[in-house]
Amino acid sequence: MGPGRRTFLFDALSLPGALVGLGLLSFQEFAQAGAQIEEPLVDAVRTALSSAISNHAPPVPEFPDTESRLSYLRWLGAMSERLSKKKPDWNTRKEFLQTVWYEAKRAGLDVSLVLALIQVESNFRKFAVSSVGARGYMQVMPFWTRVLGDGDAGKLFHLQTNLRFGCVILRHYLDREGGDMFMALGRYNGSRGKPQYPSAVWGARKLWEFSGS
Repeated sequence: MGPGRRTFLFDALSLPGALVGLGLLSFQEFAQAGAQIEEPLVDAVRTALSSAISNHAPPVPEFPDTESRLSYLRWLGAMSERLSKKKPDWNTRKEFLQTVWYEAKRAGLDVSLVLALIQVESNFRKFAVSSVGARGYMQVMPFWTRVLGDGDAGKLFHLQTNLRFGCVILRHYLDREGGDMFMALGRYNGSRGKPQYPSAVWGARKLWEFSGS
């Protein structure tokens, strides 16, 4: 990852606010099909990623103007309705969606893509654990807590911690792949270069797109 791309990553992480194609069976077939692979990180990248992980500001969206806030509230209402079968309790849904929105925006990622990845990886199950040990909503591998945090993999079942790790890791992979989301998704899943996982995420994304109107 070149210097310019690293700069873009951490500019994106300081955004304001600290700012269907496939059926459910297909999602379940591809969910947890692989996991991130531990790779050596140069010190500068490790330090920057650790810094991005360690900022634990509460996930409260901030908006530059009233229209931006109204747009967010329209999104929240639409997504809440779509997610109601997975998370029947309104307060639980609100906290989850607010945190997804916050962490995706913070990492410079499309929110609908992050929701799609969560659906494919865990089907919105907070305590999901894969056969290779990936944990939580975004199926983060425990080694990341050792590489970037304090080594406590249990924290990956905490909502914001799991989404923070997942979004920062996906952003890191996207930068490593020069902006190629197909390859970044494959790297996230441990199946780089294979089409099944990215195709599943793209299919799920259609369920979470929002026009804002």
